[in-house]
Amino acid sequence: MRFGAFGVATWVLAAVSTTGVCGAQARSNGISGQAVLKLTQEYVDAAPKRYVGSEGHMAAEKFIKDHFKPEAAKGNFVVDEFVARSTPAGPFTMRNLIVKFPSAGPAKKDGVIVLASHYETNFPLKDINFVGANDGACTSALLIALGQYYREHPPTGYSVWLVFTDGEEAIANWSASDSLYGTRHLAAKWSGDGTLPKIKAFILADMIGWKQMKIDRENNSTPWLEDLLTKAAKDTGHSNYISSQGQAIEDDHLPFKQRGVPVLDVIDYEYGTPSNPEAYHHTVQDTMDKLSAQSLQVSADLFLDLVKLVNTH
Repeated sequence: MRFGAFGVATWVLAAVSTTGVCGAQARSNGISGQAVLKLTQEYVDAAPKRYVGSEGHMAAEKFIKDHFKPEAAKGNFVVDEFVARSTPAGPFTMRNLIVKFPSAGPAKKDGVIVLASHYETNFPLKDINFVGANDGACTSALLIALGQYYREHPPTGYSVWLVFTDGEEAIANWSASDSLYGTRHLAAKWSGDGTLPKIKAFILADMIGWKQMKIDRENNSTPWLEDLLTKAAKDTGHSNYISSQGQAIEDDHLPFKQRGVPVLDVIDYEYGTPSNPEAYHHTVQDTMDKLSAQSLQVSADLFLDLVKLVNTH
């Protein structure tokens, strides 16, 4: 993703507000933050470098596929393969991975809630030891955990689709044409085949595993979904993890927003030190020691509650 500069005061607020465990009102919705952290470690071990075109990228795809064999057996695991032909480094084959959990029961509704995260690492950083623990790995693990939850607890309102997006990162330098390859392709594809009008909300997870996480109000997101995020935080006892401050982020939700889909980017774009709030972003310091089971528990709780709230909106 791309974002602008922000002040040290915002970082300090994040550091102070999220220290320690959440209060007594916080609740678990059936996903363990510790389990998500363990999945993240396993994912990073299996595919530390996941940039497009690499063996690590194929290993990342295999890791994700291996966790959804029951869905694949039912025809609910879809590989959306395409060729990004005009990247600065030439053509690349990319794949969005889509896992569908159809709604069941008497409360079944016609429509889809999409939960998404990119799963690859930054191509320009391919020659350094960049593993993207917070930037891509932990949110991919979160999606896998959400899938395990919905396997055991099928959606009862709208169907839930998980989308592991490819090519979010720029191949050279971020621009409208060099970024968001997977979601630009998928939004156009779904617009053409009639899927897009069925999407009630596209909810993106990005960089929400940091120990000092403070989720920002993202100004490219749909206001009513931002309001639901605030309510979800209150419902789950996690309001201290939500900031009222924010800015517009260029991220995987934009191609869907541009086509009229309600979108929400659940992101903490501060990731660093008081003197440099971006110190860990896109560096070798984006490592497992920066994450916490507590932050991942908060993120899991928020996503499960968001799905419930969209269903009743």
